[in-house]
Amino acid sequence: QVQLVESGGGLVQPGGSLRLSCAASGFTLIWSDMRWYRQAPGKQRELVATITVGGSTNYADSVKGRFTISRDNAKNTVYLQLNSLKPEDTAVYYCNWPSRGVWGQGSQVTVSS
Repeated sequence: QVQLVESGGGLVQPGGSLRLSCAASGFTLIWSDMRWYRQAPGKQRELVATITVGGSTNYADSVKGRFTISRDNAKNTVYLQLNSLKPEDTAVYYCNWPSRGVWGQGSQVTVSS
């Protein structure tokens, strides 16, 4: 069964950091582009970061320089490191396998003092 399971969300103060994990099962990440999206209350889901099979990365302008996407092929896991968090980063974050339309369950990130 193909599945993406996310973990690592939570409540953090402005300026803080979190690391989201996305563990894949039923397929091998090494052969797949992977993405992270987020959806804030009342807003459309937006693409945050992409990592290609070759390891190239791309980021939304709003998170460039603060977020880092990476992968551990041995663990079949993709990560999203969130640094210098702002209240406007508050959202549910989703891991995505775009070629098959598979989504994780979502992980809530709340940035508040």
